[in-house]
Amino acid sequence: MTRKLISSGSPFEAQVGYSRAVVQGDWCFVAGTTGTDPETKAMPESVVDQGVNALKVIGKALEDAGFSFADVVRVTYYITDPAYWDELGKATAPVFGDIRPAASCIITGLIKPEMKIEIEVTAFKG
Repeated sequence: MTRKLISSGSPFEAQVGYSRAVVQGDWCFVAGTTGTDPETKAMPESVVDQGVNALKVIGKALEDAGFSFADVVRVTYYITDPAYWDELGKATAPVFGDIRPAASCIITGLIKPEMKIEIEVTAFKG
């Protein structure tokens, strides 16, 4: 079974030693992704904008791996404040509303204080 590594070009990938996504057989595992704008590299203030950006990067990783959001079976949200839960759907419902993967949300700290959300997904084709 061939393993395929997907990179988004994030400096953290080389610094920490991970891939944006790994494809193993019928599975695609996308690493936790924060809300930096993929084009400007700026971190927006709102958790919704950060969520939208994270999903753009995740969508590109899935596409590069030969998957799509329709293949996502599991999503985990990491947010730094429980109040963000009420806002989160503005970013995630347009993507996952009809797909409805199994989901978890964890309240935690993230590696930079401006980061409010991190999203990771698992996709399956089979």
